[in-house]
Amino acid sequence: MTETNPSQIEREITPTGESDVAQLQIDHGAFLAYRRRFASRDGAKAPGIVFLGGFKSDMTGAKASTLGEFCHARGLGFLRFDYSGHGASSGNFLDGTISRWFADALAAIDRLTEGPLILVGSSMGGWIMLLVALARPERVRGLIGLAPAPDFTEALIWNALSESERARLIKDGKLEQLSDYSEDPYVITRALIEDGRKHLLLGGRIAIDVPVRLLHGLADPDVPHEISLRLQEKLAAQDVVVKLIKDGDHRLSRPQDLSRLCATVEELVQLSAASRASSPTR
Repeated sequence: MTETNPSQIEREITPTGESDVAQLQIDHGAFLAYRRRFASRDGAKAPGIVFLGGFKSDMTGAKASTLGEFCHARGLGFLRFDYSGHGASSGNFLDGTISRWFADALAAIDRLTEGPLILVGSSMGGWIMLLVALARPERVRGLIGLAPAPDFTEALIWNALSESERARLIKDGKLEQLSDYSEDPYVITRALIEDGRKHLLLGGRIAIDVPVRLLHGLADPDVPHEISLRLQEKLAAQDVVVKLIKDGDHRLSRPQDLSRLCATVEELVQLSAASRASSPTR
């Protein structure tokens, strides 16, 4: 499995120093759309940044774009991509599961990045971020969750359904739900719910021991801030900070939210540098 036209990818550079949208070939002819930026000489020793988007979102959003600009200014490596069935990637969204999107993230990270990483996960991406950190502990130096939503298929979807809705979901294999973010309803599949149960994390200790920062709005109507507080308790790491934003919504995409995000990335980059200086053999 190889990338499409790698020589062309390197020639097509955006003003943020990222490649233009390229394709990573995965299984059975499918592909993931992505954009990446290689670190400059000054930023080569710092961790690269990977953005993991949310449920039914794509890599063109304000948070991903702002991180692209930030990494360009700091000389940092950066990767953003669309999961299968999202954005410019191939596949049908309704075929997606946590296992599928987790595998997408691993494929993108394993084949498109090198060295240590800081993962930034938004909403569902916060769940994927944790799964990646557990699967690749040798690569991950820090985590930033933006309204992270681990276990959302169970805690926020299945547990919120009525008995009749659950019965219809099981019988029909899918259920439509109205969304504040789209004119079209979200379609929840039985496969998504059942597969999500393979990856639930909040029921026990989460063996991740790197600095973690969780940003969550108190005005978030979709993912209660209590999930970030619970996640803080479950993580093995001691350096875990939850930042609650009184007027913050779920998107956390206002100018002040984006500035806070960049400052948090900068903090973890500096922590990584300090750790490297004190542990030269790491």
